[in-house]
Amino acid sequence: MTLRIAFMGTPEFSVPMLAELIAQGHDIAAVYSQPARPKGRGLSEEPSPVAHLAATHGLVVRTPVTLKTPEAQAEFAALKLDAAVVIAYGLILPRPILDAPRLGCFNLHASLLPRWRGAAPIQRAIMAGDEETGAMVMHMDEGLDTGPVLMAERENIGRRTYGELHNELARVGASLMVRALAALERGSIAGHKQDEAGATYAKKILKEEARIDWTKSAHQIDCHIRGLSPVPGAWTEANGERLKILYAEPVDGSGPPGTLLDEALTVACGSGALRLVRLQRAGKSAMSASELLRGFSLPPGTKFV
Repeated sequence: MTLRIAFMGTPEFSVPMLAELIAQGHDIAAVYSQPARPKGRGLSEEPSPVAHLAATHGLVVRTPVTLKTPEAQAEFAALKLDAAVVIAYGLILPRPILDAPRLGCFNLHASLLPRWRGAAPIQRAIMAGDEETGAMVMHMDEGLDTGPVLMAERENIGRRTYGELHNELARVGASLMVRALAALERGSIAGHKQDEAGATYAKKILKEEARIDWTKSAHQIDCHIRGLSPVPGAWTEANGERLKILYAEPVDGSGPPGTLLDEALTVACGSGALRLVRLQRAGKSAMSASELLRGFSLPPGTKFV
């Protein structure tokens, strides 16, 4: 069963879902995405990953800077949609947009709502030490990730990094949305109101919070590193140079916080220690600890700050 859909998304996280909707044969009337942005050393403007995929399939791509104007709302209403699918789009959908499709507008959010509403749910779940997260399809309202939840898929976080979990939830979310749309068209699914008592907010990751605080426990720092890996990358300084730590493993060890304990790159934390596994020097590619040590002297006793 096919639906007439507008797809609204921008980054790589949104691409698997658009690809799945195309594969399922849905009638995609238009794809909405953020405008092209300057990128690379030449700062040439490049379309978003979603806009690029849409163009390769000959789909209509729209890149308005706002949906709040009467003109943008009339253009959207004229599509005569069954539904709009929204995932990491980047613009607020005002009430006239939300009300235009026959079934409504549906968002895929990468958390177990109401926990981690907002901009950075995957990172915040890992950084907080949550044991699980997931993806949820939500019937959108005018609040920030506050609408009724239609369908959910849970995922154990384990020792995955942000990058690994991001890719898995993008895949899981694409399948989840396809199933939710099919159930909506059959009339066999209803939304469940979120429990406001459990709501938390996943604020945007700020540059200044990426620096590692070695006075925290090994567990806390481990979560911090994995939640920011590979981007923006948790970092520290050693010998006056900034090092991104992309992966580390909690191990036994103790000493003054931030002190390198041995030649295997074990660093003392506020409690416990971390063995640094994957790192990145400024201007270099990511590398293993052994590769780093071939060209960068870090003897035991070195202080990470």
